[in-house]
Amino acid sequence: MRIVPLFLFFSLYLYAETPRLFLLKNYKDDLNVTDWVMSEKLDGVRAFWDGTKLISRGGKLFTPPASFTRGFPPFALDGELWSKRGDFEHIVSIVNTKDPNRGWGELTYNVFEVPKQKGNLFERLHVLEAYLGTHLAERIRVVKQTKIEERQELKRYFDEVVQGGGEGVVVRDPYQGYYTGRKSSALKYKPFSDDECRLVSIIEGKGKFSGEMGAIACEYKGRLIRIGSGFTDEQRAYPPKIGSLISFKYYGLSRLGNPKYPVFLR
Repeated sequence: MRIVPLFLFFSLYLYAETPRLFLLKNYKDDLNVTDWVMSEKLDGVRAFWDGTKLISRGGKLFTPPASFTRGFPPFALDGELWSKRGDFEHIVSIVNTKDPNRGWGELTYNVFEVPKQKGNLFERLHVLEAYLGTHLAERIRVVKQTKIEERQELKRYFDEVVQGGGEGVVVRDPYQGYYTGRKSSALKYKPFSDDECRLVSIIEGKGKFSGEMGAIACEYKGRLIRIGSGFTDEQRAYPPKIGSLISFKYYGLSRLGNPKYPVFLR
């Protein structure tokens, strides 16, 4: 396979320090999650509010209009920029524009964590709820956390979300203090598994993709995997940069531990 030569281009995006966030592990059916909480996993763009500005998971500064963040609190929030189910590509096109007036009115900021606050999840979210009781922030929504009384409740809720076009469900132990990184107390429950890898090379396309990206090679847990599907025409013409962190979905593991049928997500 031939590797497309790496080319340089100038980015107009501004960057801040990459935020340290809590991340999700994959849910497994044999786990006992009674007394945990569940919420819909919104298929939007994650954003960290540091008290003055919105920052992407990778450290890029978003440029919403002042009206969008009017009334936001002076303390940190973690949530999802979102519009509706099945609208991910449109959401990305809005938040990636440099024009603050383009489409932001369609989005809300759906908060599922209040970082750096004391107490359990309920107490941390209450800090925001108390603030919103005395301040008007029209674009903020607090993601509802529903207690799981029995395992079947989670399965029914999952089926309802997925059949309605949702991405899946987040399951969390609400009694954990705030932390960053991955722990088994915050899980994603989806119809497929997903993970991340680091892009190391671009593979040139053939046939209909001649002259464009055909696939990417990524480093995943010490091995190289190839991802060739899930890309838009624009992404094939303008591939992600070498070194980018790539999210992909897959359907089980091979006997060698490689993801089966990996598909690019974002």
